[in-house]
Amino acid sequence: MRMMFGLVLLVGMALAGFAVYMAQGYINQTESALNEERAFRAKVGDLIEVYVAAKQLKYGDTLEKDAVKKIYWQASALPEGTFVEETALFPADEEKPRYVLRPMEVNEPVLALKVTEPGQPAGLTGALDPGMRAFAINVDASSGVSGFVYPGNFVDVYWTGNDGTREITRLIESSVNVIAIDQTAVGDATVAAVVAQTVTVQVSQEQVARLAQAQATGKLALSLVGSATDDVAGKIEVDSASLLGIVEQEVVEVEAEKVCTIRNRKGSEVVEIPIPCTN
Repeated sequence: MRMMFGLVLLVGMALAGFAVYMAQGYINQTESALNEERAFRAKVGDLIEVYVAAKQLKYGDTLEKDAVKKIYWQASALPEGTFVEETALFPADEEKPRYVLRPMEVNEPVLALKVTEPGQPAGLTGALDPGMRAFAINVDASSGVSGFVYPGNFVDVYWTGNDGTREITRLIESSVNVIAIDQTAVGDATVAAVVAQTVTVQVSQEQVARLAQAQATGKLALSLVGSATDDVAGKIEVDSASLLGIVEQEVVEVEAEKVCTIRNRKGSEVVEIPIPCTN
């Protein structure tokens, strides 16, 4: 009987020890997971709810409430112009809707630059920066980079014409922003190359005057720019002489040799006889 009691006691102690061991392991795992979670939270920082697209949105779509949803986003990596409050995205005192200016994919943040102001149409006015103007340049396959200029690209504008003395080609505008080609504006889907007839650029009022004068007095051609920050060093101008390497020869005038003569009359005949010049 005592042996049975002792055996039961040993088994009970063993089970109790095993339970304590398992509990310690679980507590250690839980504490380790909590420490990892705290470290991750410290690294990520605060999270904030922002509005994102709930479905794929295209240029010109009406931005309705069912087209967006709220998800948590890392506050330290929040893009500029995001919407946090519903009243900011859908003002209560504004009945007219916003329109989509740039395509958005599902879960992409809704940014202020991707939608119009309430009631503003999704046209070129929505794509223009404050104080800027839209100007259309007539192009063809050769002057329009064979149709490989798309809205959102940057181009240099060259003018070819006569400056009154010679035919020249001159860079007149550098790195101007293309906002539309024909009837396709910024944000529209562009799949294949299109040989456009007009390329609309975003420029200042002074640049509008320069481009209008240049288009009226000569031919404009575009050159695609790799980056808007590409610098242009100095004035760029080419004429036929510099293109072909023709160097104008300086004409040196040689003074004619002075000839001195005296007149000698022989009867009715007058004869001029050369003599040395004294001065």
